[in-house]
Order: sequence, then structure tokens, then C-alpha cells
Amino acid sequence: MQGTLAELARDPHALLARLREREPVCWVPELGAWLVTRYDLAVEVLRDARTFTVDDPRFTTARVTGPSMLSLDGAAHARHRGPFAHAFRPAEIGRGLAGFIEAEAGRLVAGIRPAGKAELRRSVAGPLAAAVMAEALGLTAVPPPAILSWYDGIVTAVSELAGAGTTPGAGAPGTPPAVAVPSFTALAANLREAITPGHDSLLARAAAGDGLGTGPGDGLGTEEIVSNAAVLLFGGIETTEGMISNAVLHLLSNPAQLKLVRADPALLAGAVEESLRLEPAAAVVDRYATSQVRLGGAVIRKGDPVTVSIAAANRDPAVFTEPGRFDISRPEASRHLAFAHGPHFCLGAHLARLETKTAVATLLGSLPGLRLDPGHDSAPRGLVFRKPPELRVRWER
Repeated sequence: MQGTLAELARDPHALLARLREREPVCWVPELGAWLVTRYDLAVEVLRDARTFTVDDPRFTTARVTGPSMLSLDGAAHARHRGPFAHAFRPAEIGRGLAGFIEAEAGRLVAGIRPAGKAELRRSVAGPLAAAVMAEALGLTAVPPPAILSWYDGIVTAVSELAGAGTTPGAGAPGTPPAVAVPSFTALAANLREAITPGHDSLLARAAAGDGLGTGPGDGLGTEEIVSNAAVLLFGGIETTEGMISNAVLHLLSNPAQLKLVRADPALLAGAVEESLRLEPAAAVVDRYATSQVRLGGAVIRKGDPVTVSIAAANRDPAVFTEPGRFDISRPEASRHLAFAHGPHFCLGAHLARLETKTAVATLLGSLPGLRLDPGHDSAPRGLVFRKPPELRVRWER
């Protein structure tokens, strides 16, 4: 399996299809993990947090940000997630952030319109995601470019750890990569400021114990708030930037589907779900076996890393008819696992969907003749996080 990591990062779908058919749970030495590629087995792993846990010192994101709702299971997971859950419910998002998202998307698109061309990932998708998360977390005094620079450092570190697997030099468990230290230090300092008395922010309310009806004595500590907020910020930017970029790419690459959306904007929601299925922004998630277990014919030992390929599960022909085709009317599209499954289903799924629909609608409505720039390759890349390195487009001025 030489070159597996490079193939998985560049264009993984043919390899994943072969693995899913021949060996749906296989050991990949380059990953240092079992790779799960079949939909039903992926759901089994994601649903069973007792057997396949995230609570392990090797978990990549925890090594960068510290323990959080993303890297804990059971009662500890509920304690960390609970104080944030209320703020990310659809009704709360609609009341608190929908207007901001629409206005910010309009501002960003208006800013690029006179040029007739742009790179959308870093002119619209990333800045919108960063601004929304800053608004949600009470970091409104921090310029979005600064937040994006911290996020870049954290993403780079998590990706490096995931690519390193268990090979020598990957770093001791619990040790963050050097590239992450300045980014997380700067981010943490600003997050602590948002928790201080006098700030009416999601973080301050979480510190006070809001969310599950708990009292102040049951609230999360400052460093726990910081770790969870860093995970929310990191995920809220990374997945949403990728979602917006991939959705635009899929629509512009499929003129017949784009025509349908232009004729009936109500179809945009289905287009976003189908884009999530076809190319999830987070392509893999990691778990660790708590005991010896048989999965899909493989015997997984206690302590073995298990990597679930969301990208492979989302193209399983046993669930999705003609899985390589982009079909905005696909009836089973909502079964995708782009936001994971089970106790770690993405807390910000509704917010990310709203941002993506708003961004795509604003781009299509404000930039006449929007199309891909034929002089640039926009194919998604990435082992862990998949999106176009650049998404260059043109339109009529």
C-alpha cells in the first residue's frame, strides 16, 4: 500500500471504493490505524463510544487544544458539551445569528464584486466562517484575519499529527506540535478575555453553568471553557469554509444542477446536503478501541487506533445510488455522515448549514455569470480536511 497517504490526500475515492469492496476494515501502516470504509461499519463505530472512544492521549485535536467535548466520552463529554448546546439549537441560531450571517455574506460578496474575479476560499468562505464564530463566541474585538491565522496554525498541527500516525517522531502523546503553540496561545488569551465578568458572551454563560440548568458551582473552569471554545472555533471555521467552498465547486462543476437551483432556490438546501455527502469537509474521524473487538471480519485489539473514513461511507453504493454522481434531488442524501453520528454528532451542524446556504445564495444572486476560472485547478485536496486549496472564479462585471 505504498503511496496510500498521498493518494488519500489527492484523490481518494477510487482507492476507498476498492478497500470498501475488498477489505472494509483494513490496517493501513502509513496511518498506523485501522481504516473503516463501509457505511454500516462506520455507523457502528461512531455510535458505540464505549467500545470506540475519543478519550485517548493520542487523539490529535486534544493534543493541540487540550481536553474538550470533542475528546471526551460519557459523563465528562456531557458535562463539557451541555453548557454550549442551547446556543447552537436552530431557534437560537435563527434569533441570534441569521441576520448577522446574511449581512456579513452580503458585505463580503459586495467587496469582491467590482473585480470580476476572486479566490473564494479566502475572500468569502473563510472570512465569513471566522466572523460568525467570532460573533458567536464573543471575540468581536479580534480582527477576522487574526482569527484565521490562529486557525491556520491549529489546522496545520492537527493535519500533521493525523498524517504522522504512530510513526517515530510523531511526538509523545499529549505533546502539541510546535507549529500550534503560538496560535493556540494567542487564541487562548483572547478567549479568556471573553470569559471575564462584564462580557455577555456564550463563553461567559458557559462558565456560569448555563445550558443544562446547572448552577455556577457546576460550570466549566476557565481552561475547560478555553479548550471547548477553541474546538468550536476550529471546527466552526474549518468545516464551514470547506462546506461553502465544496458546495460552490460542485454547483459550478455541474451546470444542469446549477440551473435547477437558479430556477428554484428552495433546491439549494438539497444541493448543500448532496455536497456534504459527495465531499465531506472532514474526511476522517479517529477513535480508539477500548477492548478487543471484531469489526467487519477484522480483529481489532484493545488500544488500536480506528479511523473512520467519512468520505468512503458517504459513497457506499449499498446506501447511495450512483454514489459518485452529484444529484441535488437525491432522496437519501440526508443519510450522509459529514457531521459524524452518535454522541459526537456535530454541535454546530445547523449553524454550518445556514452559513453555507446563505453564502451560496448570496454568491449566485450577486455575481452574474458566476463560473469556475478554467485556468486553475479547484479539485479538493487533503487527508483529514478536504476542500479546494484555491477556488478561483469569474463573473460578469
